[in-house]
Amino acid sequence: MGIRLGDIAPDFSAETTKGPISFHDFKKGSWAILFSHPADFTPVCTTELGAVAKLKNEWESRGVKVIGLSINELKDHEKWIEDINSTQNAVVDFPIIADADRKVALLYDMIDHQDATNVDNKGIPLTVRSVFIIDPKNVIRLIITYPASVGRNFNEIVRVIDSLQLSEVKKVVTPANWNAGDPVIVHVSVPTEEAKQLFNNVQVLTPYLRLANV
Repeated sequence: MGIRLGDIAPDFSAETTKGPISFHDFKKGSWAILFSHPADFTPVCTTELGAVAKLKNEWESRGVKVIGLSINELKDHEKWIEDINSTQNAVVDFPIIADADRKVALLYDMIDHQDATNVDNKGIPLTVRSVFIIDPKNVIRLIITYPASVGRNFNEIVRVIDSLQLSEVKKVVTPANWNAGDPVIVHVSVPTEEAKQLFNNVQVLTPYLRLANV
C-alpha cells in the first residue's frame, strides 16, 4: 500500500549535499517539503531547483525546510548545483539527497511507472516529480505527483502551505484559487452566530457556504 495523506512520513537516513541526515531529525518541529527529480543535468529539473532556491525567503518566513532528491551520486549533485546557480541566477543552499540506490524513492513510491523513456543508462526507472508537504508532527499533509515532462509550479506549493498553516490556527478552509489575504470559508462545524464573533465581514451565501476575512 502506498503513502496516503494523514500517514506519518517514513523516516530515513541519507547522504545529501549538506552531509548525512536522518529525515525526522532534519525537519524536527518544522514543516518540510520533500521533492524528487528524475536525474541531475536535466533541463526541467534545473529550472525547478532554481525556482525553489529563489523562494528561500518564502520558505523561511513560514518555517518550512526544503529538501530535494535526485538519483545521482553526490559528486554529480555538486557539479549540477554549479550549473543551476549559474543558469538560473540562484543559490541552491538546501540539501539534495543522493538516492542512486532508489532507497528513498522506493520508500515514498516516487518511481516512474508510466514513461518508458524515463530510465537511466542501465534501464532502471527514474523518479517522477513528487512533492510531499509534511507538518511539524511528521504527518503527510499533501502529495502531488507530476510526470517527468511537466515542471512544477512552486508558487502553488507556497499557496498550499499558507492554506494548511492558516487552517491549523483558524476554523476555516480556503476556496478555489485562494491566495493569502483573500476571503476564506468558515468551517462547516462553526455556527453562523459564532462565526460572526470569530471573523470579520461574514457573508452568508448559503447555510454551508459562508465567507469571512481573517
